[in-house]
Amino acid sequence: MWTENWTGWYTEFGGAVPHRPAEDLAFSVVRFIQNGGSFVNYYMYHGGTNFGRTAGGFIATSYDYDAPIDEFGLPNDPKWGHLRDLHKAIKLCESALVSGDPTVNSLGDNQEAHVFKSKSGACAAFLANYDTKSSTKVSFGNAQYDLPPWSISILPDCKAVVFNTARLGAQSSQMKMTPVNSAFSWESYNEETASADDDDSTARNGLWEQVYVTRDATDYLWYMTDVQIDSNEGFLKNGQSPLLTIFSAGHALHVFINGQLSGTVYGGLDNPKLTFSDVVKLTAGVNKISLLSVAVGLPNVGLHFETWNAGVLGPVTLKGLNEGTRDLSKQKWSYKIGLKGESSSLHTVSGSTSVDWMKGSLLATKQPLKWYKTTFRAPEGNDPLALDMNSMGKGQIWINGQSIGRHWPGYKAHGGCGDCSYAGTYTDKKCRTNCGEASQRWYHVPRSWLNPSGNLLVVFEEWGGDPTGISLVKRTAASVCADIFEGQPTLKNWGMLTTGRVNRPKAHLWCPPGQKISQIKFASYGLPQGTCGSFREGSCHAHKSYDAPQRKCVGKQSCYVTVAPEVFGGDPCPGNMKKLSVEAICS
Repeated sequence: MWTENWTGWYTEFGGAVPHRPAEDLAFSVVRFIQNGGSFVNYYMYHGGTNFGRTAGGFIATSYDYDAPIDEFGLPNDPKWGHLRDLHKAIKLCESALVSGDPTVNSLGDNQEAHVFKSKSGACAAFLANYDTKSSTKVSFGNAQYDLPPWSISILPDCKAVVFNTARLGAQSSQMKMTPVNSAFSWESYNEETASADDDDSTARNGLWEQVYVTRDATDYLWYMTDVQIDSNEGFLKNGQSPLLTIFSAGHALHVFINGQLSGTVYGGLDNPKLTFSDVVKLTAGVNKISLLSVAVGLPNVGLHFETWNAGVLGPVTLKGLNEGTRDLSKQKWSYKIGLKGESSSLHTVSGSTSVDWMKGSLLATKQPLKWYKTTFRAPEGNDPLALDMNSMGKGQIWINGQSIGRHWPGYKAHGGCGDCSYAGTYTDKKCRTNCGEASQRWYHVPRSWLNPSGNLLVVFEEWGGDPTGISLVKRTAASVCADIFEGQPTLKNWGMLTTGRVNRPKAHLWCPPGQKISQIKFASYGLPQGTCGSFREGSCHAHKSYDAPQRKCVGKQSCYVTVAPEVFGGDPCPGNMKKLSVEAICS
C-alpha cells in the first residue's frame, strides 16, 4: 500500500511553483505495481484552496498541488488524461496481477521485465527502462520493444504494448485567465496605527510570544512602547539618527515610529525569523514605537513544531544615544490583539456600513494598512472564477463575509526555474515556474459564495497595493495540444488486436463545453520540438502538416487526426520515428 504518491508539491509564499511531469508520476505508479503493489493513494488528486487562515506557515492560499484535477475543478491535462489511460491499462492486467508475485528478468544494464502469470493462463508484463538519458530496444518473448528513457511499458497479454509511461496519448491544455467584469468602484478606509494609549491595549513588562497572546484568533498583534528622548541627545544636533534593531521569531513585521511606517521585513518557509535594523527618526520627548507583527499560518510539520514561536521576542535595541545602546526589551510594552477593522467586522455587510469610507479622488492607494471594499455582479456562466491580485502587496480577502484567504503577490518567487525533464527521481526543486513573479497571483472565488448581484468584496492591504488593478477573471482553456508518435501504443489497439487489425494512433483534441476549436495555431508531422504552447518545427517537417487538422478540427468541439504519413502528403524523413505535434485554439 502506497499511502501518499505526491502528484506535485505545495506552493509557498516566496517560492517558485513546483510541477511534477505526468510521465514521471505515471512511471512511479507502474514501478510500484510491477513490484507487487496493490493500492495507490494520490496526494492530491483534486487540488484545493486554503480558505480563511487555514494554510500552514508560509503556505500559499492555493493548494493546487499540480493535481490531476486542479484547484478550480478542471482537468489538469495531460496529467488527468494520462493517469486515466494508465489505470485502464492496469485494469487490463487484473487477472494476472492478483494471481501471485512477479518474476523479474534482466533485459539489460538498466532494463528489466516483471512478469505476472496465473494458473488459468493469464499473463501480464511490465518492461522497464531505468536509464534517465537514453532510449533502448529490448528483446522480450519473441519480439523487440522500444523503451523511451525512464519509462515502463504495459503488456496485458505479455505481447502487445497498450501503454508507455513516457508517451502521452492524452491532450495537453494551456489555460488562461480572462477578465469578466468592468473595473471595480473602490472605497477605502484607514486602519489606524495602534498606540500604547489605546483603551483596548494590555500592558506587560517585557516581550511576549505572539500566538500565546492572540490564541491564533488573528494574524495580527501590535507591540507598542514609548521611548523618551532627552533634548540634549547628540543625534538631535548632528543628524545621525539612532539605529533601531528588532529581532523577531516571525513571520512579518511592520515598524511604525510616531505613526509613520519606517520599514517592513519578513521571513520565509525555510527561515521564518527576521531582523529589522535601520535608522529611525526620533524627536525630543516621548516617541511611540508600534510594531505590527504578522503571523502567516501556524507551522504544521517539522520536529517539535508545536514549540516554534512567532512574534517579537527581542532583543529590541536603540543604538546611537548618549548612553550608547538602550535595551528596550525589558521595559513596559502594551499589546493589542488584531486590527480595528477586524473588531468592527469590516469584511461583513453589516460591519462595512459602520464606518465612513473614502472614494473617488479621496481613494487611498499605494499606502499601508488600508481597507478596500466594492460590490459586483456575479458573471454569467459556469466557468470557475478568481481574483487577479497582482497589483497588491500583502493582506487578506473576503467575499460576502467569507474569507478567500491571505494574499501576498508582493512576495516574488525565488529559486531556479528552467527546462523540465520528466526523467529521474522527482523533487520539489525540479520543474518549477514563476521565478521572479508572484508565487500566487490568482485567488479562487467559489461561485457558490456569490449572489446574482450586490456581492461585497473586501480587501485588507498591509503593504500599500493599488486596488484599481484588481480584476475578476474566469479560467478557461486557451488552447489544447496533442503530441503523438507514430506507432504509439493505444488502449484502443488492445481491443482490435484480437481481430488481427491494428488501429493507427490518433491525435485527439477537444475543447471544454461551450468552446470550439477556432484555429490551428501549430501543426507539424515529422520531428517537431518543444512542448504545448511552445512547439516549433524541427529538422523534418511535412509540408501538408496543417491540412488535416484544419479540415477535421476547426469549428468543432472535438476531433481527431490519424498519425500516418499519407495524411500529411507523404513521409518527410523515412527511417525516423516521427510524431505529430498540434496546438489548437479554443474560443
